[in-house]
Amino acid sequence: MAGRARLGSNGPGAHYLSDRGVAADLVRHAGIRPADLVLDLGAGTGAITAPLAAAGARVLAVERDERLARRLTRRFAGDDRVRVVHGDLLRIPLPRRRHLVVANIPFSTATALLHRLLDPPATALAGADLLLEWGMAVRLSAPRPGSLAGAWWAGRFSLRLVRRVPSACFSPPPSVDAAHLAIRPRDLAGDARGQRVLRTLLAAAYARPRAPLRSAVAGTRSGAALSHRRLGRLLAGLDLDPGAPATSPTAQQWHDLTRLLLNGDGGGI
Repeated sequence: MAGRARLGSNGPGAHYLSDRGVAADLVRHAGIRPADLVLDLGAGTGAITAPLAAAGARVLAVERDERLARRLTRRFAGDDRVRVVHGDLLRIPLPRRRHLVVANIPFSTATALLHRLLDPPATALAGADLLLEWGMAVRLSAPRPGSLAGAWWAGRFSLRLVRRVPSACFSPPPSVDAAHLAIRPRDLAGDARGQRVLRTLLAAAYARPRAPLRSAVAGTRSGAALSHRRLGRLLAGLDLDPGAPATSPTAQQWHDLTRLLLNGDGGGI
């Protein structure tokens, strides 16, 4: 483990990565290609910024703390691969062209940041590798989404728990372990029509979560185009019980159901 930086007090939920091995693994897993645009949100002292630049990425290192932003600017002065941005990761404009996010994000901002990254139907996000609180990563990567927002995210992006990251890898150490969460786009992430179908299905299901799945799907325009028997066969083909609660599908099943409807099994949106 690398020596820990002496940073004094940290901002709310901020725990600075001090383990170079974890940073290297995070960057390696992201599959950085030369000239990729990568955002390091909450860059801190540059623990992730440096290996990103070494991998050939063009890095936007975003840091809200003015002192740390100045420190980053000095550290990467003369390196044209790195641009330091002094700003709030929840407020800075996100790129409109293809980009990745590789970051150790403050625990207190994780939910808001994920909404910002994953909510918009039109997004240029090509993937993200994030360090965030362990319990949150476990919930997000569960096969069956626990909320409408989680289902919307997981139906369009795969959310995979890569590894547990001990709290000792941070300075100051958080009270709980962290996790490496990998986020990758599914087919639907770039399909505007498909996302409209998915949104309609999820809205119907989560509005009446205890209603039968068959009735939730049949209440949408896509589902209404199917006969009762055909809809039953479609759900059964995905190993879904038509009489099960409306929110019973896994993220993968929501994705696959949407694709089937798009391919003509549901008569459009």
